[in-house]
Parts: sequence; C-alpha cells; structure tokens
Amino acid sequence: MTNDTHIADVAFIKALAELLRENDLTELEVTRDYGEDDSLSVRVSKAQPAPAAAPAQQVYHAPAAAAPAAAEAAPAADASDPAAHPGAVTSPMVGTVYMQPEPGAPSFISVGAQVSEGDTLLIVEAMKTMNHIPAPHSGTVKRILVEDGASVEYGSPLVIIE
Repeated sequence: MTNDTHIADVAFIKALAELLRENDLTELEVTRDYGEDDSLSVRVSKAQPAPAAAPAQQVYHAPAAAAPAAAEAAPAADASDPAAHPGAVTSPMVGTVYMQPEPGAPSFISVGAQVSEGDTLLIVEAMKTMNHIPAPHSGTVKRILVEDGASVEYGSPLVIIE
C-alpha cells in the first residue's frame, strides 16, 4: 500500500465518521474495492452513552369500554408486564439467545431451578461474541421469557428470578 493510498484511506474514514455524526447514525459499514484481492473494509460506530435508567418498555393495553375501567385496569396490566417485575433480568444488548453452552448440552437454567448470584443464566450472542448473562442475585427461576435461538433487543426481559 502506498503512502498516497494510506492518506486517501484515512480521509475516507474521516468522511465516514463525519457522515455518521451528521446523520445521527450509530453505525456504518463500508467495503471499498481497489481491484482484485485488494480492498478496505471499514466499520465506524458511535459509542452509546450508558443509560441512567432502564429504557421504558412499550406496554399495549386492550381498549377499555369506559375511562374509569381503563384507569383501574392499568395497574393490573403493569403488574403482569414481565419487564416491570422486580426480579426481571433484562438483556444488556441486542443479539440471539442461547439457553445452553453448546448444541446438545443441557440448558443453563430451568423453571424452578435455584441460582446463585453470578451463575450463568443464558448466553446472548452479539456480533459473533458469546456474552454470558449472569444472575444479578440468588433466587429461584420463576419464568423464562425467551426461547433458545430467539432474537432479543436491548432491555428485553429474559428471565424472572425471585
């Protein structure tokens, strides 16, 4: 690679970073081909600030017949929302859930299982990295809210431990 190509690549990467900032994007990935067997792959991403609190979950309620009934139904609906449960363990990232360490192996957890703080509950794969999700506290697994191989979003409830 010549020095001119290096300078052009640096300018190209700076332009991508500027494009990311100007358009309020979080990630941009580009491959630049120079010819046969010669290319440059670049991924530019913006670090997200740590949230001060867990993101609000969208809760959908069935339409009520009258306004007073809706006011009474709202607390009951919130109580049944798994994300609002005090023992909910939420996903720290977007990815794919795996319930066991490898195909054919027993699951890390099952409903009714006792877990200790720090025990692996499941794995969330993100960008080909296996991220073990630890139990934030000891207790009993009351509900498993995801299936093996399911996609999850940041903040999605995974498991309830009481």
